Amino acid sequence: MSDNAKLTRGSIPGHLVTQTAPMVIGVAAIMSIGLVDTYFIGQLGAPQLAAMSFIFPISVALSSLGVGIMVGINSVVARALGAGDDERAARRANFGMVFAVGCGIALGVALFLLMDPLFRLMNAEDDLLPFIRTYMRPYAVSFPLLLAIMGINGVLRGQGEAKKTSLISVTYAAANWVLDPILITGAFGFGGLGIVGAAYATAIGWACGIAVGFVLLRKTALPFDLTLLKRCGVGESAAAILKVAGPAAFSNAINPIGLSILTALIAIEGQAAVAGFGAAGRLQSFAVVPLLALSGAIGGIVGQNWGADQHGRARKAAAYAGGFSIVYGLAIAVLLFAFGDWFADIFTEEAAVIEQFSRYLTIAAWGYAGYGLLIVGNGVLNAVDKASLALLQSCARVFLVMLPFAWFLRSSWGADAIYAAELASNVAGGAVSAAVVWWVLRDRSTTAPAKSVSAEPEAG
Repeated sequence: MSDNAKLTRGSIPGHLVTQTAPMVIGVAAIMSIGLVDTYFIGQLGAPQLAAMSFIFPISVALSSLGVGIMVGINSVVARALGAGDDERAARRANFGMVFAVGCGIALGVALFLLMDPLFRLMNAEDDLLPFIRTYMRPYAVSFPLLLAIMGINGVLRGQGEAKKTSLISVTYAAANWVLDPILITGAFGFGGLGIVGAAYATAIGWACGIAVGFVLLRKTALPFDLTLLKRCGVGESAAAILKVAGPAAFSNAINPIGLSILTALIAIEGQAAVAGFGAAGRLQSFAVVPLLALSGAIGGIVGQNWGADQHGRARKAAAYAGGFSIVYGLAIAVLLFAFGDWFADIFTEEAAVIEQFSRYLTIAAWGYAGYGLLIVGNGVLNAVDKASLALLQSCARVFLVMLPFAWFLRSSWGADAIYAAELASNVAGGAVSAAVVWWVLRDRSTTAPAKSVSAEPEAG
C-alpha cells in the first residue's frame, strides 16, 4: 500500500473522529449559507421566501450531482492510494478536476435554458417566477465554479485531507456571510439588490473557495498538474470515475428530486405551507450536518482500506458510523420536536408559516436516524465500487415509499401527508441501507483473501 494511504493504519474510531470533525465544520459552513440566505431573504417578504422554497430543491439537486462527481473522484483516488499506485491516483485526480468543471458548464447551460418550464412544472405561481428568474440566472452562469470546488474536494478527501476540505468550505461560506446583508437587504450605505444579491454573494464565495483550494492542493501529494492530463488515459479515467460518479450523482440527486415533487404537492396547500416547508427544510439541513459530514468522511476511510484489502477495518468503520447515525438522529429529533416553535420564530413572524414550520418538525424529525443510516450506507457502497446499489436503494426510498405515501394521503391528511412521507421514507430507507451494507461487506470478506497488513499495532 502507498505511504500516502494514511487511513489504512491506526485507530478506526480515531480516523472517524479526525476525518468527520473537520467536515462537520465544513458542512455546517455550507449549510449555514442556506440559513443566512433564508434569514435575509425573509426580511424582503413572504413571496421572496416562497420563491426560495422552489429554488432550494433545484439548487440542492444540481449540487448533489456535483457531489456525485466528487464522490467518484474520491473513490478512485482513495482506492488507488490504498493499492499503492500513486501515479494512477495522480492521473485520475487531475483528470477528475477538469472533468468536474466540464460537467459544471453543461449543467449550468441546461439550467439557464430550461429554467421557466422547470419551475412551472413545480407549480410555481406566476407572481413568484420573476423572483425565481432573478436569482437563478446568475446562479446558473456561475455554477461551474461550484463544480470546480467539488473536483478539488474529491481529490483532497481521497487523500484523507479533511481539514483542507473544511477550510475551503469555510472560506466560501464566510464570504457569503459577509456579503449577504450587504447585497440582499443593504448595509454600510449600500441599498441592497434584493433576492439576486444572494446569488451574487454565493458566486463570489465560490470563487474565493477555488483560490484557497488550489493553494491547499499544492501542499498535498496530488497537486494540480495539467501535464498529467497528457497521459491520464481519458477514456479509462472517465470510465473509472463515472462508474462511481454516475450512480452516486443520481443517488445524491434523488432526494432533492423527490423534495421538488413534494414541494409541487404542498404548493396546492398554499404559500404559507410552501414557505414553512422550505424554511424548515433549511433548518433540517443544518441539523443533520454531522450525519452529512460522516457520510463524506466514511468514503476515504473505507475506500483506502478496501483498496488495501483490509476488509475487517472497512467493516468496523461502517459499524461505528451506523451506530453514531442512530444515536445522533434520535437525539436531534428530540431537540427539534421540543423547540420547533422557537426555531420557527427565527425565520418568520407570520403565524400561518410558523404553524407549518413547527408541524413539519413535529412529524419529520423522527426519521433523521434512518436518513443518517441511508447516507452513510451510500458513502460506504460508493467507496467499495458498489454505487449502483446505493442508487437503487435511494430510488426505492423516494419512488416506492416517499412519493406514493404523499400522493395517496395528501387529499385526506393535507400538508401532514408530505411531512409523514419524509418520515416513512427515511425509516424504511435507513433499514434497507443497513441491511445492504452488511450484506456487501460480509460477502466481500468471505470471498476474497486478505493481503498481508502492516504489523503496526492499532491504537485504541
